[in-house]
This record gives sequence, structure tokens and C-alpha cells, in this order.
Amino acid sequence: MPQSTSRAGRATASPWPSTAATGARNWRDYALLVALACCWSSTYPLAKLALPTIPPVTFISARSLIAAAFLFAILWMRGVRIPTDAKAWKLFATQQLINSTFPFLIITWSQQYVPASNTVVLASTTPIFAFLITSLITRHEPATLLKLAGAILGLAGTIVVVGLDALRGFGSEIVAEIAILLATISFACATIFGLRLSEYDPMVVAAGSLLFGGLVLLPPSLLIDQPWTLHPTPTAIIATIVMGIVSSAIGLMLFYMCLGRLGTLTTNAQGYLRIPIGVGLSVLLLGESVPSNLALGLVLVMAGVAAMTVPTERLKLR
Repeated sequence: MPQSTSRAGRATASPWPSTAATGARNWRDYALLVALACCWSSTYPLAKLALPTIPPVTFISARSLIAAAFLFAILWMRGVRIPTDAKAWKLFATQQLINSTFPFLIITWSQQYVPASNTVVLASTTPIFAFLITSLITRHEPATLLKLAGAILGLAGTIVVVGLDALRGFGSEIVAEIAILLATISFACATIFGLRLSEYDPMVVAAGSLLFGGLVLLPPSLLIDQPWTLHPTPTAIIATIVMGIVSSAIGLMLFYMCLGRLGTLTTNAQGYLRIPIGVGLSVLLLGESVPSNLALGLVLVMAGVAAMTVPTERLKLR
């Protein structure tokens, strides 16, 4: 039955029917998944442009607040109110902590010790952790052998893209590497916890979560980084604004839309799509070289994504 959004921000309507439960998906659902991957792929090159002159805590806080302001403006124009009850804000706060604040800070710290290629590989284990949590603990949706195979294929493709040499460096900074894995587990838990927010408009969830995340990091930013003493370049400022609107605001909104329509395991497939898209953006925006194994890695990634996104309810893992 068609639904619409109430003025209180709860999702009482949607232009398309929910398909996650039935497995009946169409091209528009998968287009959302690709769009999400594109939005979040821009994180890597944009962060690289901004971080040299804007410290990590201030950068994350600023992009979150910019994203929240952007979404609140759209909600105001739509006439949709943000919920004011404690239950909603507890959900928004919890989701933001496990989906953004905690993992982003952990990964930012770890990148001081772990090479970028190793970080990409470790961060790409999220679909595997999501599969394990879903199949062994929550069992909230079918966890099939085909989806597990897809998660492994996608990880293999990621390793091929960044280069097999990246594997040789594992273990040299074991504490930082374990920290990245903890961050990816947090991401996996966030995709499952996010299903509890399905009764709210995805834009409302994104706006509330981003506002909380930005405000939480604002005091540390003021105390530690003292933003008024910084001298960010125009490129860094533009990158922060674009990242706030595209990666954070639009990306997070698409994330909740995908969760509602595609479910946890399929939504996690975008993590692998981000690899080739991110490489392409880095080549275009930063002038980086094209990895020699990109073609093979892309084939593996696409095979993995296909296995994770094709509905296979009959192959349910027991």
C-alpha cells in the first residue's frame, strides 16, 4: 500500500512499496545502492583534500553539522517536523555512535600507523561481519551461502585492487589493525540496528543522527583543535562542504532507504562497490595512477556484489 511521510517525521508513506521482506526488488532499489556507493566513495578523495589543513575531529564535526543543516533546511521546506520524544533521539544517538562517531574516530587514529591499502582491505570486512552477526545472532533475514560467497569474493576483489603487496604489511601494527576491525564490526552492527529506525522518514533519521554526531564532537574540537586558529585552504573548505552534503547528508539518507528496501546484507554490498568507484574518483580528482590489477579486481568485486544482491531465499543458511 503506498505510504507518505507524516509531519511528525514518521514514515507513513513511500513512493515505492517496501520490498525487503518479500524479496521483490526492482531496478530502482539497486539504483539507490549504486548511488549510495557513489556518495560514500567520494569520502576518500575529499578527505584527502581536507585533512592536511583541517584536523580530523574538527573535520568530522564540521561535515556532520553542515550535513545536518542541509537536511534540516529540506525538512523545513517539506513541512516535516523532527520528533522530540526521548525514544527517537536515543535511537538517533545510538545509531550515530556506532555508525559514524566511534568507527570514524577509530579509523582516523589507526591510519596514523596502518598504510592506506591495508586500511581499505580491513575496512572491507564489514559485509563478512554483517553476515556472521546475521546468521549466528540476530537471524533477522535469510543469510545464505551465496551471500557469504559474495562477501568473500568482494573482499578478494578489494585485495586485488589495492595490490597483493598490501598483505605483507599485516601484523606490524597489530593494535591499530585490530582497532580497524572493531570499527568495521561497529559498521556491521549499525546496519542491523538501523532497521529499528524504519518507522521514521530516512531524511529525519539522517538529520537527527548527524546533528547529534556533530554536536558530540564540537566540544573536543573547540578544546583540542581550536578551529579559530586554523588556516584551512579554500580547497579544504570546499571539500568539507561537499563531503557534508554529498557523503554525509545524501549518503546517510540513501543508506536508510536501502536498509528499508534491500535489507542488511544486500545494503552492505555497497561497501565493495565503493572500491572501484573510489579508485576512479581518486584518479579524476587527485591524479592518482590506475592500479594495474583494477580490471581483475573489478570483475571479482562485481561478482561478489551480484551474489550478495540477488534474492536467494531458498538457500537460507540454517
